[in-house]
Amino acid sequence: MESAHLLSGSKKRVKIHPHTVTAKYATQTPYSPQPGIHTHFPQPGDEGYDDAPSFEDFGSFLEETSDRKQLTESKRWPLTLFGSKDKDTSHKLQASGGGEGSELGTKAVKGSGKGVGEQLASFGEASVSASRLTWLGLLGAALAHGCLIVLTRLAYERFSLGPLFLLLVRSVIQLLSVAVPLHRAENPFGPEGYRLRLLCYGIAYSLSLCCAYLSLTFVSSENGSTTWRLATTALSATLAFLLLEEKLGLADGITLASGLCGLGLVLLPTADESYEDAPVDPVTFWRGAFGWSLSALAGLWMALALVGYRSLKDRVGVGTALFTVSWTGCLLTPATLILLQEGWSWPMSLPAWSLVLGLVAFSIAAFLGMTHALTRLHPAVVSASQSLEVPVAMLLHLATLPLAPTAPEVVGNLMIMLSVGWLVVMKLFPSRGAGRRQREEYEEILDSPIK
Repeated sequence: MESAHLLSGSKKRVKIHPHTVTAKYATQTPYSPQPGIHTHFPQPGDEGYDDAPSFEDFGSFLEETSDRKQLTESKRWPLTLFGSKDKDTSHKLQASGGGEGSELGTKAVKGSGKGVGEQLASFGEASVSASRLTWLGLLGAALAHGCLIVLTRLAYERFSLGPLFLLLVRSVIQLLSVAVPLHRAENPFGPEGYRLRLLCYGIAYSLSLCCAYLSLTFVSSENGSTTWRLATTALSATLAFLLLEEKLGLADGITLASGLCGLGLVLLPTADESYEDAPVDPVTFWRGAFGWSLSALAGLWMALALVGYRSLKDRVGVGTALFTVSWTGCLLTPATLILLQEGWSWPMSLPAWSLVLGLVAFSIAAFLGMTHALTRLHPAVVSASQSLEVPVAMLLHLATLPLAPTAPEVVGNLMIMLSVGWLVVMKLFPSRGAGRRQREEYEEILDSPIK
């Protein structure tokens, strides 16, 4: 008995015999019997009729074929740029859910008369408590980022410390984070099979910091950080959808859009920065354009870094990520200093060193809070929550330099605070209708004969 089927672009002719099975491969030409190939269909009563495999056996043979498995798995698990979805997790879940484990789980669910309410309550409490910690870390990271903006400006204006020098000192001190993966008996350069992606993440993050800190020498710290955050939020939403296939909900998208509009209002030029009545100096214009371009480029690199770590969140810890960013920053920052021929300026007083150490402490706190949140939240949501750094920096600037803000700045900062606040409310206090719908779906699953 012969059958022909298409597999991996070639035709495979299989001859099934009671004692032997032979296979021959051919090109895309139509099938035609060839001399020398014997085709025999055993008839009832012939010798070996009962030993011949049936069509059911032939189907199971095809199901066990490695090529057939690869085809079905490739359809079931679509590949993305940062790797396929984790198949090991599904296999583990299936293994743990089968056999005695599934029977025990079913008995446990059915055995408790008040199981639905208790399980929903326990699930809700655990989720809310984890979400509260995550958002607490995110808001703390936003406050730390706002303090970083002010400290970087003070270090540059009062102690003549260059932004790239501050970034280099920060990267060197953060090398001590290697103690975290070593204490956990982990490889500080990442698990095997993920080191190249971790390296790309570290390079993207360090390049983002180099571009952002370098832009501060051409534009003000407020404009540079605002442009950086706006570009990071917009691009992280786009890249997460394109590379990870992670979509934003409608409410999240509207909230993020309002926050971006607030950032745009903050970036509107003031009366002093407009050149309507005065001739424009070409050098000043191109210096500003170069600074704005560097800030936008920093946003692109940071968006790539956020999406990259989002794809590694189950494999790489926060300590390993911090060490990766530190050692890549130690390599890229001196290279940038040499390329731009920027001079060195060491802190010569105790207040200067205190400011530098405070800057390092705030940078570590901001990194930990933001990176931990990436394990649970969308990269665009994480970046949008960090937009709160702009109002924090404005308030700190008003405390140190009492300058009246313009109307667009006030309105923009209010929109940013309202958008971040609304994000927190939506994530921590879901609507009652959503909870009731989830309860009904859960009860329907429990009552279904198919678990």
